[in-house]
Amino acid sequence: MNMQLLCSSGILALVMTLAVMASSSSLDAQGTPRATSAVSGDRSALPRTPWGSADLQGTWTSEGELGVPFERAAQFGERQYLTDQEYADRLRQAQLRDKEALAEIDVFTADVSNAGAVGSPTSPPPHWLERSTQSRRTSLVIDPPNGRIPALTQAQGRGGGRRGGGPGRGRSSAADFSLYDRCITRGLPGAIFPAIYNANTRIVQGPDAVAITYEMIHETRVVSLDDRTRPPAFRQMQGNSRGRWDGDTLVIETTGLLEGMAYRGGSSNQRLVERFRRVDAETLRYELTVIDPETWTAPWTVALDLKPQTGGMFEYACHEGNYAMRNMLSALRAEEAAAARSGGR
Repeated sequence: MNMQLLCSSGILALVMTLAVMASSSSLDAQGTPRATSAVSGDRSALPRTPWGSADLQGTWTSEGELGVPFERAAQFGERQYLTDQEYADRLRQAQLRDKEALAEIDVFTADVSNAGAVGSPTSPPPHWLERSTQSRRTSLVIDPPNGRIPALTQAQGRGGGRRGGGPGRGRSSAADFSLYDRCITRGLPGAIFPAIYNANTRIVQGPDAVAITYEMIHETRVVSLDDRTRPPAFRQMQGNSRGRWDGDTLVIETTGLLEGMAYRGGSSNQRLVERFRRVDAETLRYELTVIDPETWTAPWTVALDLKPQTGGMFEYACHEGNYAMRNMLSALRAEEAAAARSGGR
């Protein structure tokens, strides 16, 4: 509880600090990838901060993109949006999905083959789920034009594979589980993408910094917009980020991710370029370009259309790291002891 109060106080202090910052900086473009798509609209009436920047502040949700595949099915080719009939089919599928997901669970008969998945005995209660299908998009990936992630490099395809979590068998300590399993972080940029709930992001701006808070798992990035602030010499879970304005688009470049924290199993030299652009009063466009020549044969870009979250943010009190971790480890040791007694492996 004391830690929660300290975290809440720290965030409040951060918001107050950003609100009273007096100086501003203007940085020129520095050769990062241009946005691969533009959303048209009258931008003259879009809100601005007192110091003149585009106002991106507020609480936004990516929940409406939950039903959109990450990569595009081949049948759609380079088409980014569904037809009316295809969209109606998606809505019907979503209704069936929600009916199954929201059904009450009998812990004695439910499928245990995929523990933790929706519908399993260890899944969240059905009433926790936050699911919405608003988007007509055919994929979250928008570049390459076919909506597919480029091929892996030869080196990555030969041996690397993608790092991350997986089944817990053979794990001897909490350090053998992912940081997500341990309720520490979903990682960057994964925290902004929709999951089963808490797909909300809050943005607070100051003239020289931007704070981005992810509801899952209650963490805040503070991104400097001042090129006089030097990045640390060490790596961090969310990397080392620096921001600047490109017209009305906030551009954030991130490098220096911890080993094993790169997006989608990429290399430790991965570079992420995020773009936040206010399209209209109801839409904040988020685009992420992944640049990682050690992993993929070309850069690629994924996008989300974020919508206002009028309900605000709630505390994400993740207890798996406090309770379930010990249970998982003790259960694994019990399985190993049982196997040893029976002569199995």
